[in-house]
Amino acid sequence: MRTDPTCWAGVDVGGRRKGFHLAVLDSRGRLSVAGERVPTARALVDRLLPLRPSLVAVDAPRRPAEPGARSRVCEREFVRAGICALRFTPDLRELRSNPFHEWVLRGLELYAALDRAGLPAVECFPTGAWTMWAGPRSATPRGAWSSRALERLSVPGSPARLGQDARDAIAAALTARLHTSGRTLVFGELVVPAPERGTSGRGPGPIRSPRG
Repeated sequence: MRTDPTCWAGVDVGGRRKGFHLAVLDSRGRLSVAGERVPTARALVDRLLPLRPSLVAVDAPRRPAEPGARSRVCEREFVRAGICALRFTPDLRELRSNPFHEWVLRGLELYAALDRAGLPAVECFPTGAWTMWAGPRSATPRGAWSSRALERLSVPGSPARLGQDARDAIAAALTARLHTSGRTLVFGELVVPAPERGTSGRGPGPIRSPRG
């Protein structure tokens, strides 16, 4: 893959068995990587270093809650905004004691690796992004909901068939691009796409903004 003067990356974070999924938008907003699986944080950084993305948006908490807390301030602010539900992040002790949270620890590992490599990163939330672009999911299956939203976004280079992890990585990359142009809502460390002017943020208004 060639090096672009400007590109944006998005990462879906999973546990050790699932690994990471990477999406990259080139300087024209075209997908040059669409959900590639990368096994480790180190391998992911090695993949990104030649590209030097303007920003990497990561679908994982940037840090745990404060000791003894069961959520982070940014998460509580996001929930109060009423965009969609969000699973709270507990403190590090709880993260380490519950195998369910393995993916969160993997995300923390990735942030540390990105920091060491000098690659700028931001925390994103693809479920929030899909909600801003397509409205609340309600009873619609997540796969069908995000697939329809991605189809309406008409992102150049999108494959016809994608898994949910790949779609979430693409949503993260789109969020990274929007964030560098000031078109996100910021809740502390967490960012999601902002509604376009004149829209409610619950419908298709922002759909075409990543191409602008």
